[in-house]
Amino acid sequence: MVKVCVPRDSSALSLGADEVAAAIAVEAVRRGAAVRVVRTSSRGLFWLEPLVEVETPAGRIGFGPVDAADVPGLFAAGFLGGGEHALGVGPVAEIPFLKRQERLTFARAGVTEPTSLVDYEAHGGLRGLRRALSMAPAAVVEEVVASGLRGRGGAAFPTGIKWRTVAAAEAPRKYVAVNADEGDSGTYSDRMVMEGDPFVLLEGMAIAGYATGASHGYVYVRSEYPHAIAALEEALAVLRAAGWYGADIQGSGFGFDAEVRVGAGAYICGEETAMLESIEGRRGMVRFKPPLPAIKGLFGMPTVVNNVVSLASVPVILDRGARFYADFGLGSSRGTLPIQLAGNVRRAGLVEKAFGVTLRELVEEYGGGTRSGRPLRALQVGGPLGAYFDSSLLDLPLDYEALARHRGMVGHGGIVVFDDTVDMAAQARYAMEFCAVESCGKCTPCRIGSTRAQELIDRILRGEDAPANHAQLLKLCDVMESASLCALGGMAPWPVLSALRYFPGDFGLPPATEAARVV
Repeated sequence: MVKVCVPRDSSALSLGADEVAAAIAVEAVRRGAAVRVVRTSSRGLFWLEPLVEVETPAGRIGFGPVDAADVPGLFAAGFLGGGEHALGVGPVAEIPFLKRQERLTFARAGVTEPTSLVDYEAHGGLRGLRRALSMAPAAVVEEVVASGLRGRGGAAFPTGIKWRTVAAAEAPRKYVAVNADEGDSGTYSDRMVMEGDPFVLLEGMAIAGYATGASHGYVYVRSEYPHAIAALEEALAVLRAAGWYGADIQGSGFGFDAEVRVGAGAYICGEETAMLESIEGRRGMVRFKPPLPAIKGLFGMPTVVNNVVSLASVPVILDRGARFYADFGLGSSRGTLPIQLAGNVRRAGLVEKAFGVTLRELVEEYGGGTRSGRPLRALQVGGPLGAYFDSSLLDLPLDYEALARHRGMVGHGGIVVFDDTVDMAAQARYAMEFCAVESCGKCTPCRIGSTRAQELIDRILRGEDAPANHAQLLKLCDVMESASLCALGGMAPWPVLSALRYFPGDFGLPPATEAARVV
């Protein structure tokens, strides 16, 4: 029987993957072919979705993008044996986009059945948790510290240090809270983990619980991710039935369980304390800090708060060792980062690379340049609060410090590409409007400043005393950066300031001096 893999990732579903899978099953019956259609996750090669893979003695052979109408022709061409067809892309593992990556967190993406524990274990799953349970909890924490793993969300705080703080706190209960409220534009790595490899997230959560003394976890997912929610619920049930979640995991004496909490999609709930408020059943509003969530978090108890990719990176660290993981990357940016290419790019998709890969390599070699074929003009790195960079910075390495030197951030690893038709003043205004709409309203600099900033941008664009309004806008941005309660208000000026720095002409302003461009 021939195994044919069709992804069930929501991106593939939106492009007709269900219809393709059904068409393959029907055509196989019509032709009397012995075929088993397996619904895997996506590899993240979105320009090829739905990507159909046929398992052959020579490995998996890919065909894509496949439409249901293409299926009879694929059978006629002998695709079950790897026969040639116009949609053929050859051995999937040899596709340059995929072959040149370093996939650690996403090693199983597109390979396994998302909720098959047998498949997960056959591809290295649960080895990290097994090893963790054989170690002292403090040793597990120090392994994560030594790996150099930093939060793969916004602040990039060292994960192991956060765990160490929670482990040292004395309290009757502790929690693990997963920030899966993936709201940044152009990002989808969290969704891909939850839909395509939910066990790796849940394994990472259990390791975090064991290391810090936490007994219960919450995965906070936005309601716009129904497929992720369903996959997580199914995976949790499978782990409980197999004894890997529950009161006594595999007879170790350690108990840990988790549940999924669904949010309404407010961007502010991506901020850790607003998320905790929402989990507790209140309106998502930012809390004052201190105390930090690691000391007083969910329900007033010490809480590990990590995002999806951070926790999904933990199993490989415990399995292969801290040194193995830390050997990827450079400086204080260790390991790999799942980078998400989106916007006006020819090959949109997920690229997992060690820190240090340049923006040029990502956009031109992996992304293939702009989809329109026009010259690239700008990139936004790090989500809607990230800075806009012009083409002069394409050789900048992707690491935390390099981007910080240019007043940018890695953030969630999203890169949105724009060609030379983009109006950067309009983009900057939209970014500030986004902040105004999504502000929780708790602090004045964010609530009022974001609205006043939009008004100042509008005056500049209308040519109303542009120099004075420009100066006032810079002062207002400084206040928002310095005095906002959380990163939403504090970083909302970054897109505006970077657009002013690199694209002043779009605002009708004179060119910035070179010194102003790098400050």
